[in-house]
Amino acid sequence: MTIIFDKSKKISLDDESFRSELLAIASKIEDVIPLGRGDPDFHTPKHIVEAAKRALDDNKHHYTPPNGLPELRIAISKNLQEKYNLTYDEKEIVVTAGVQESIALAMLSLLETGDEVLITSPRFTTYDLNVRMCNAKPIPIPTYEKNNFSLMPNIIEEKINDKTKLIVLVSPNNPTGAVTPPENIKKIAEIAIKHNLIVIADEIYADLIYENHEHLSIGTLENMKERTLTLNGFSKTYAMTGWRIGYVAGPQDIINKMSEIRHSLSINSCTFSQFGALAALEGPQDEIIKMKDEYNIRRKFCMKALDDIGFSYGDPGGAFYIYTNVSNSGLAASDFCKKLLEKTGVLLFPGTLFGDEEDKYIRLSYLQPINKIQESMNRIKKFINE
Repeated sequence: MTIIFDKSKKISLDDESFRSELLAIASKIEDVIPLGRGDPDFHTPKHIVEAAKRALDDNKHHYTPPNGLPELRIAISKNLQEKYNLTYDEKEIVVTAGVQESIALAMLSLLETGDEVLITSPRFTTYDLNVRMCNAKPIPIPTYEKNNFSLMPNIIEEKINDKTKLIVLVSPNNPTGAVTPPENIKKIAEIAIKHNLIVIADEIYADLIYENHEHLSIGTLENMKERTLTLNGFSKTYAMTGWRIGYVAGPQDIINKMSEIRHSLSINSCTFSQFGALAALEGPQDEIIKMKDEYNIRRKFCMKALDDIGFSYGDPGGAFYIYTNVSNSGLAASDFCKKLLEKTGVLLFPGTLFGDEEDKYIRLSYLQPINKIQESMNRIKKFINE
């Protein structure tokens, strides 16, 4: 006899079903070219791997403090100051199992039932799930192609009410690649102060910003440090997605709360991964620079190819995504992705998987060697012309 139990209604994974359908189709195709994922195709630099190996050989495989290795937090503090002009003591930092856990800890530490969270949209929908787990409500803040998908302060202010608790600022953005201009960041800071809101600044792609674009960490602005949680990690910059290492920097009382909660969830981040992260920050950066340069080459190639095809997109100033409007194909984006995959073996994800109600955009990630990207563009052109 099969017993069916009631399941939590706090979160829904309905929007993941189409992703699963696409991946199931892709698994049956021999020469599939995946341009949908957010996992760098480069390997983790060797000196980072060697540092983790040494940690294991030296029997450094026991618990660490819940907030992370002291030496790693000191290195993170130094890195934040040197790169972003963010000033945090190591006690104001908690090391996490990637930014995913950072998001969960932030929401669990700050939200009460009925609170509302303003989230840049389209978006990484993990935010929605974590907000709902706290019996709070995610409120999308739409961005538009005509503004290069930049977060517009006036739209934020329109959504604020007495239930609003947090603003989630993701720049550079996933899935759009948009970099919110410094002047917009400053206005968002003014809004947060005016309405006494906390800002969660997801800066996981902050090291991946390309020419003529500028990143401004909102926590550096006057009166913002005490109301900002800065989230970052090692997955994207250092090609360490599987290592599961991230961190949060913020006011010490909130960081202490997050450390208490994460002790109940995962105790601490993987110990040898923390030693790898320490090597990432303190070791040579040559390979990191090369990776970024290669991403930019691919980015420019994709932009030109999309121009030739006749697809429009917002200015992809950062990360490794181009949010592309495929409406002139005559297909909804979800249909476009499915038919393109079935006929050509090119895997893309529609914007509907990122909370976008307009089914006309796809996320193209340029995380394949240039020859694979060129082949995928040829296949897309052929598909469009058939």
